[in-house]
Amino acid sequence: MTRTYRSIIAVTRVLVRIFFRQVEVTGEENVPETGGGIVVAAHPNGLVDPILILTYFPRPIVFGARHGLFRWPLLGWIMRQIGTVPLYRAVDTSGAQGKKARRAGNKKALDALAGAVAGGRFTALFPEGVSHDEPRPQEIRTGAARLFYSAIAQTPKDAPPPAILPVGLHYDQKNVFRSDAVVVFHPPLPLDAKLMAPPLPDEPEEDLKARYAGLTREIEQALHEVVYAVDSWEIDRLLQRTSKLVRAERAHRAGSALSEAAIGERLLGFARVWSGFQERASTHPEETDRLMERLGKYDRDLRALHLEDHELDETLQSDKPWRPFVLVLHALFVYFLMPPLLLFGVAVNALTALGLIAVTKYSAKLNKDEATIKLLVGAVAFPITWLVAAILAGWAATSLHEAYPFIPEAPMVAAIATFIFAAVGGVLAVRYRSLARETRRALQVRLTRAKRSATIERLRAERSAIFEAVMALAKDLQLPGSVAADGRIVASND
Repeated sequence: MTRTYRSIIAVTRVLVRIFFRQVEVTGEENVPETGGGIVVAAHPNGLVDPILILTYFPRPIVFGARHGLFRWPLLGWIMRQIGTVPLYRAVDTSGAQGKKARRAGNKKALDALAGAVAGGRFTALFPEGVSHDEPRPQEIRTGAARLFYSAIAQTPKDAPPPAILPVGLHYDQKNVFRSDAVVVFHPPLPLDAKLMAPPLPDEPEEDLKARYAGLTREIEQALHEVVYAVDSWEIDRLLQRTSKLVRAERAHRAGSALSEAAIGERLLGFARVWSGFQERASTHPEETDRLMERLGKYDRDLRALHLEDHELDETLQSDKPWRPFVLVLHALFVYFLMPPLLLFGVAVNALTALGLIAVTKYSAKLNKDEATIKLLVGAVAFPITWLVAAILAGWAATSLHEAYPFIPEAPMVAAIATFIFAAVGGVLAVRYRSLARETRRALQVRLTRAKRSATIERLRAERSAIFEAVMALAKDLQLPGSVAADGRIVASND
């Protein structure tokens, strides 16, 4: 890695940690230590997807990117510094001359990326060719397969062949500031000898196209598995509900009081449910359909009460005597002490935030673009806002001292305090809504349990019954991860 490359990685890591509350990275041991390869991933979140791969991939990596992005201020410079290769899409060109130029440009890009892979480096491609908001990968194109065979043809005989490494990118709420993300580096694709064989100089075009198609099918299958693809967001929501239900019921039966699962455990729990659903939907379709219908009713009831599965077990009788007092103090802190700092943060950051919202709405055609714009524009706009506020505060402190000598002259203190309070207040302004909602939920759970105990008991019983049905369907299945004694889902080697 060059010094510039390392510096850019350090900056992107800071930006990522500011934007996301938590980023978990697993599977780094699956990245080969030597030889080149191609990272392939689904593309749900615009420029955030390559930023996460660039930031956390343990080896230097070369990207191919839409050529129009090179015209963006700052972003274009960064892409050139890390060796990004421009790619040309069919939708960006028209006419015979445009198509000819696009083909020539893409051939040049393919040769550059293939040479990097053959020389022992990694490159990253998003084989769908476009970012999107769907719960499953879209049509997979043959670009990754073509790149692989071009690279393997140039790889020296004594060097390891290129690897194809699927990466799973998972977001809690991909367009929300301070949400969670998981990056999973999966093992390289195991390819048979026929797919691994380098193309022959005189190989017929039809045979070569057949190999492109075969390798593309392998990549497509791998991407469906690493993103846990489903046919609709409704199915995704019900599988998420199943994962939370099973965890809550296991913890209840084990007598353990689990805290909210981190995103890594949630992802592993979802992987277990998804794997079981894929298997049983094909072998037991009627039972699976009935279970999904039952889950839908249970999910609607919980959402109507604004409760989560584990909250059904938070009985008033089990509360410690001091817990209501702590809850009241927490509510007072959130609803009475935080608002002054919140108002200061809103006052300083409001114009910048409104401008960012306007830019996002104007520029983002899909949800997948929102995080990209917020991350790139916000990373520059908000620090400038805080710095301007700090300068104005320092000037105001000096002016006040000159007008009223009894006021201490402390422009530096005023500037530093303003910068800190503006930053903290700005972050609080973003998170306050969810914090207030969580506090309201804690109060509501107590009141809900006191007023609707019969409904709570019915849902408890339904949760237990659905759990038994899920366990019956999952019997004898080999699922990822394992179950800890307290009900948590852990990696099999933990």
